[in-house]
Amino acid sequence: MQLFRKPGILTCRESGGTLLEMVVALAILGTIAVIFLSGLVTTTKAAFTADERATAESLAQSQMEWAQSANYSYNATSYSLAPMPGGKDYINYSAAIAAESLHAPDVGIQKITVTVNHSGEGVIILEGYKVYR
Repeated sequence: MQLFRKPGILTCRESGGTLLEMVVALAILGTIAVIFLSGLVTTTKAAFTADERATAESLAQSQMEWAQSANYSYNATSYSLAPMPGGKDYINYSAAIAAESLHAPDVGIQKITVTVNHSGEGVIILEGYKVYR
């Protein structure tokens, strides 16, 4: 009978982990991996949406400035668009400028609405006013 065990020598009951321990460890690792990957996907989508929104805001602002600097046209329903910038950042973007008189006989003030779409879906609508001076 052995009273003392030698260090580094395992008995048959201490030979390793059980199947249940391994399954629990794999389940914990799998859960952590799923949480990490879903966070990564959410972050990527948020970055894409923020970039799309910033580009659309820039386009809408430039189109609004273009419409406001154009010659005033009484009873206009739209104004011509500014040239769209070139480059890969502006692919699939489109804009429309609508005008609406605020009074029945046009007295020199119009509401201007700029709508910017990306791939056919509306991203931003910017409203402003144009005054005849």
